[in-house]
Amino acid sequence: MIKPPTNEPSDRELIGKVAAGSEDALRALNRRYGGALVALAERVVGSRADAEEVAADVLWQIWRQAERFDPARGSAGAWIMTLARSRAIDRVRARNARIPGAVTAEPAEIAVNDDPAPQIYSRECRQVIGTAMENLPRPEREVLELAYYSELSQTEIAERTGMPLGTVKTRVRGALTKLRAALKGMEG
Repeated sequence: MIKPPTNEPSDRELIGKVAAGSEDALRALNRRYGGALVALAERVVGSRADAEEVAADVLWQIWRQAERFDPARGSAGAWIMTLARSRAIDRVRARNARIPGAVTAEPAEIAVNDDPAPQIYSRECRQVIGTAMENLPRPEREVLELAYYSELSQTEIAERTGMPLGTVKTRVRGALTKLRAALKGMEG
């Protein structure tokens, strides 16, 4: 298993520090997860402004309820993203309740019981992937997050960031190569 850099606390340690009242730890979690929170929420709610509010709500919830995090149930990153998903679903439900004649059935893509990920991926796999992502150089991690969480093509990433397309391709390729190497030990 890949060890996080010794100079940076793990997500689990940051959650513990937030539970003890550390604003710096909450800021560190925001730096690590802020973009992913907004991207996930935007996919569910369909609005960037609403997604940013959801992300802020999640950070506030982490601040108030960090002591509720149970590492026996999964990684800190999975807990944070689950909070975001739940908040985003709640926002969609609230919006649908306010709109006369809105379809009240839960959309299939956000139905809570339809998520097969917990059954498919083990905690160890999620932890290894999370650690591998954290250990990527920031420029590579950022383009990979844009590709995955925002579902942008490499061309769209280049347009959004102002980077040359070749640079985006190189960073994505480098990130995927490093992730593949980190995950190779999990095979068999």
